[in-house]
Amino acid sequence: MLISETFYSIQGEGELTGVPSFFIRTSGCNLRCSWCDTPYASWRPEGTQRTVEQLVAEVCAQPGRHVVLTGGEPMIAPELPALAAALRAAGFHITIETAGTVPPAGIACDLASISPKLANSTPTVEAAGGAWAARHEATRWQPAVVRAWVSAYEYQLKFVAAEPADLDEIAARLAELVAGGAKIPAHKVLVMPEGTTQERLRSRADWLGEACKARGWRYAHRLHVELYGNKRGT
Repeated sequence: MLISETFYSIQGEGELTGVPSFFIRTSGCNLRCSWCDTPYASWRPEGTQRTVEQLVAEVCAQPGRHVVLTGGEPMIAPELPALAAALRAAGFHITIETAGTVPPAGIACDLASISPKLANSTPTVEAAGGAWAARHEATRWQPAVVRAWVSAYEYQLKFVAAEPADLDEIAARLAELVAGGAKIPAHKVLVMPEGTTQERLRSRADWLGEACKARGWRYAHRLHVELYGNKRGT
């Protein structure tokens, strides 16, 4: 499978923030987010071919017991179910980072970290070309797929907010999921400020923190940006 990078680091986002984790980043994505912080796995996918056996051996060489399968969009990698099954057999805790556009189909997973993309993610036609801009907009929100994930696994719903208006869109998406039968407790909703620098994150922290308090959502820090900056391998 095409792998952009592997590294052992500290989980910087979500419910497991601070947990030492081994990251396997697949290359390739079915979206083209305007603010993507891993363009080398999406806009300009790159990487090397690795086997499941090679990846599991690399994971086993590290002391941690948590593995994060991320991308790009890892769920479009045909070999991902085999990799997840092998990691499960080896006794690792598996987090899958996904935009929630591809059904889980029974994949081995201990924490589904689902990050549905809001309208703020859609690239301009000038940046992405007409075909990709339209494809992203048509693909980014798949409520039936998100409901399949939250009904089958322990999960967190992780949204990226760039401005206060995004909060109304999050609320609308949650209402749509609930109307379709999903049970979404407020504490399962994590909202992160958009940004890849401490300055940008902090500039949005005040209004976003207050909004999370008012709605009962969790404010989600990006610890890895604070610890390492926006660098690969972190």
